[in-house]
Amino acid sequence: MKRALACLAVLMTISCYEADYALYSLHEPETIFIEVPVEVLVEVPVEVPVEVEVPVEVEVPVPGCGGDVWIDSFEQPYTVNGVDIIWLIDQSGSMNQHAQSVVNGIEAMMLALPPSGWRLGISTTAWQNSASIQEFPLIPGDTVQDAWDAYNNIGNYGLEAGFDSLYSYMVDNTYNHTWLRPDAGLLVVFVSDEEEQSNHHFNNSALGLQDFINWYAGQRSSVFMASIVNLPPAQSLCNHSPHWVMSGQRYVDATNYFGGTVVDICSTDWAPGVQAAATQVQPFDSWELSHTPIEDTLIVFVDFVEFTDWTYDALSNTVEFISTPPEGSLVEIGYVIDYAGDDDDSAGDDDDSAGS
Repeated sequence: MKRALACLAVLMTISCYEADYALYSLHEPETIFIEVPVEVLVEVPVEVPVEVEVPVEVEVPVPGCGGDVWIDSFEQPYTVNGVDIIWLIDQSGSMNQHAQSVVNGIEAMMLALPPSGWRLGISTTAWQNSASIQEFPLIPGDTVQDAWDAYNNIGNYGLEAGFDSLYSYMVDNTYNHTWLRPDAGLLVVFVSDEEEQSNHHFNNSALGLQDFINWYAGQRSSVFMASIVNLPPAQSLCNHSPHWVMSGQRYVDATNYFGGTVVDICSTDWAPGVQAAATQVQPFDSWELSHTPIEDTLIVFVDFVEFTDWTYDALSNTVEFISTPPEGSLVEIGYVIDYAGDDDDSAGDDDDSAGS
């Protein structure tokens, strides 16, 4: 009972206050700013370091006087195991006038070749002959009479199709497999007074020429080529310039592709060209320099490694290798040009003096 009365008294008291009073402020309302820390995500561009190759020129001291640096280079041919040589000769009637020159050319090549390691086969530019001929090649020790005998036995099928003939000689003729050596170098010499006209294994289009080049390039590690043909009228040495359709341009194009030797069939002496063709197949045991060097600047690299087994002969301006660089290697000979003693004006310096 007492508890009930107490609660009623409290309720009455609260009711009275709410009914009789109200609180008011006599001042203007105030605005109060409160700083509240807030986390905000913001994208900030960041530079990431990138590794960049920057070319830097570094001056390398070279002994001797200053001047232009020159590098002679060559690749040692794969002919340490010898070289197989194939002469393919046009036997059409118009070639009868060149018979003596053909045999003289073969003799000149035999004399220019080393005393061992080579074999020289002869056939015609007709694939029919080359597919069936069975003649053992000329070898070191054979004579010019042997060359004549071989020439007289090749047949006289008068087809001017040297590319087809070479394929038949090397692939279709099983007898030739008994003496051709896959590990030797290969030199082919085409002789004709008419354009190349293959249409059997290869065709006579530009594509056929490229097909032949691709095939021949894959026959050996080192392949070489020479052509003794009619040149275009403007370049011909013939007394009566041949018609342009008679020029052996396809032979010339193939030979130039392989960096070979081209000889005008009307030249009175084929020997220099034939000898040059023979020389290119031999491993180099020396190299004549393009310019006169300042001698103490000479340096030789074989496959990018310095090679010291050599001497320099100033009289012939030749680097001579005491030990022959291995076949297939890249040989580079670097030096500073001595303009005072250089007769080559390829640097554009007509007075043979070094420019500033």
